[in-house]
Amino acid sequence: MSLKLFYFTTEISPFANTSNLSKYSVDVPLALQEAGHDIRTILPKYGFVSERKYILREVIRLREIPFNFNGNDETVSAKSAFIPKTRVQVYFLENKDLFKPLSDLLYKAKNGRVLADNDERYAYFSMASIATLPHLFWKPDVIICNDWQTASVPLIYQQIYKTKEFYDNIKTVLTVHNFDEHSTYDRTVYDKLGVKIPAKIKGDKINCYEASAEDVDLIISLDSPSMNNTKKLLSLPLIKQNKKKLISIKVEDGETPNYETTSSMINEELSKHFA
Repeated sequence: MSLKLFYFTTEISPFANTSNLSKYSVDVPLALQEAGHDIRTILPKYGFVSERKYILREVIRLREIPFNFNGNDETVSAKSAFIPKTRVQVYFLENKDLFKPLSDLLYKAKNGRVLADNDERYAYFSMASIATLPHLFWKPDVIICNDWQTASVPLIYQQIYKTKEFYDNIKTVLTVHNFDEHSTYDRTVYDKLGVKIPAKIKGDKINCYEASAEDVDLIISLDSPSMNNTKKLLSLPLIKQNKKKLISIKVEDGETPNYETTSSMINEELSKHFA
């Protein structure tokens, strides 16, 4: 059975490349499309992405999409294109203050300093991406979130959007690529989203994967020979309590890993859990 899949990511080659997420976000969506699924992807519109080179198109219905963030009424627009040499659609979410000024380092300044507002920037992207759905005239069966950048999606969906007209019965999958310093959100980010994190989580610094553990439907941990994300995830009490939602899939190390086997395993898991 084919599924409608909405794939959230902050990197897709050749538009944005800082890690293996960029190649993964080409190979896996393409493989899922070839397996018969209806998949669409969404990515921030960074200022360095050439609209002419990649043929980004205006879509009238994707102009000034309303949503709420930090108690304010916000609007966001999106343009449409395809991953080059494929028929995998990409929506580019625009915000001239948050995304346009970024360098191609994405999460760092040009001097190498990690940007302090990464958690807030991509939480905003996550909220805005969900808000686009009614304007696409297309409803996914599953939202696939990638890494710390979109780890807030399960909370946003369950606590804000699930009961709204159009949004019922969408499942969320969180794919963990990295477990590092970026995985820590400031508690104020969740306040700005308007969601509550589990009461068992204390303090002002919140692991974004643990915060989503009760709201997400499936967690896919990508483990390589050099990085055991599953072990790290299971060190978090709420992940351990929800370990039935957690599966581990092996990926290759290196600069240009082959994701063919990984894609096949992800397809199997999506079909098993949601088809």
